[in-house]
Amino acid sequence: MVRPSRGRCHLGDAAALLTEAGEVFGELESLIRRINRTNAATPVGAGTLTDALAHRDVLRLRHNLVTAAASAAVGEGQRGLRQLRSELRMIPALPVAELRGQADDLARRLREVDTLIQRTNWEVDLLD
Repeated sequence: MVRPSRGRCHLGDAAALLTEAGEVFGELESLIRRINRTNAATPVGAGTLTDALAHRDVLRLRHNLVTAAASAAVGEGQRGLRQLRSELRMIPALPVAELRGQADDLARRLREVDTLIQRTNWEVDLLD
């Protein structure tokens, strides 16, 4: 078999790859549909697995927001800023300790929900 030179492919090879990619995308769509059906039909706590996934995603966003706000309030991540002793000290506009506590609580809740989701994924068979 003659192989194409590096960086080039024969027209037939490219067409075959496109055809194969189209087939794989069809299989991917089918798998995603099955996963979504399974998640919507699987009870978890007071809702479904879909509900738990949405809750986890929002907890992650809240955690990121609170953590970023606490970091910004203490000036973390501000590169290139110099402060002399004679300058006024920065006073946080947000209650940093309270934000860090909220972030810790959100992280704990996030871990709990994520563990529940992972356990459920192992216990449930994918629907057809």
